[in-house]
Amino acid sequence: MREQSGFAGPPSVGRAVVYAVVILLAAGYLVPMVVVVLNSLRTAEEIAQTSMIGWPKVWAFQNYTAAWSDFCIAQTCSGIRPYMLNSALVTLPATVFSTLLGAVAGYAISLWRFRGDSWIFALVTLGVFLPEQMRLIPWTIVLRDVGLTNTLSGLVMIHTIQGLSFTTLFCRNYYVAIPQDLMKAARIDGAGFFRIFHRIVMPLSPPILIVTVIWQFTHIWNEFLYGVTFTTGTQQPVTAALIALSASVADVPQYGVQSAAVVVAAVPTLLVYLFGGRYFVRGLTAGAVK
Repeated sequence: MREQSGFAGPPSVGRAVVYAVVILLAAGYLVPMVVVVLNSLRTAEEIAQTSMIGWPKVWAFQNYTAAWSDFCIAQTCSGIRPYMLNSALVTLPATVFSTLLGAVAGYAISLWRFRGDSWIFALVTLGVFLPEQMRLIPWTIVLRDVGLTNTLSGLVMIHTIQGLSFTTLFCRNYYVAIPQDLMKAARIDGAGFFRIFHRIVMPLSPPILIVTVIWQFTHIWNEFLYGVTFTTGTQQPVTAALIALSASVADVPQYGVQSAAVVVAAVPTLLVYLFGGRYFVRGLTAGAVK
């Protein structure tokens, strides 16, 4: 019988291969971000004289000031600050509304059974698989008819309704694990639909609600197609404004300012994952996706 030593031996070849693949994949994801961050700290002249990849010779922190409040976008010289506000005014209410409505819908389908609930769930989740391009013309007609063309309220409505497919799917799969005995006992005590939801279901929901909030916030903030299609000018979210920024450069391309704007626009979603990433994983493993 081989003696067990007090230290682990060298890693096996298989483990080394796995580590190498993981490191390569991580580098593939991180290298573009590192290039953007470094370019955000380089001057336009330095980038033009050398290349897009390089270490800053002079730290140009003024790029962030220009990107935030000074640079001209679509004939408006106020930087990306107002467009960041637009994204916040769209993302926050749409995330809250879609999460709450998805929680109610998931609760109704999973715990408050009724005739045809399976068909309704199938139709709701069908929205997960429909490409966004298929919805452009229908949403154009809806926004025109309700008078919300080129408004932030129109984007809030779009993202709230489209987010219901994901939030309902997540919440329904999570609520299925709640024992039916709790529902029966509450009904015997005279509790109705919303009282059961408020007193029993919601206290058990924080893990899945965190998942849906992170998912919705990230998706809505990073969404580009609807923002650039249904809004123009000062009504655009920051993702659409970044395209206008790239098209409004002077004779010398302002790659440093553009990179700084990209970094600033990515900060909210990075912070969400930084502080809520572990809760996102816990919520998924707790039953959000089976």
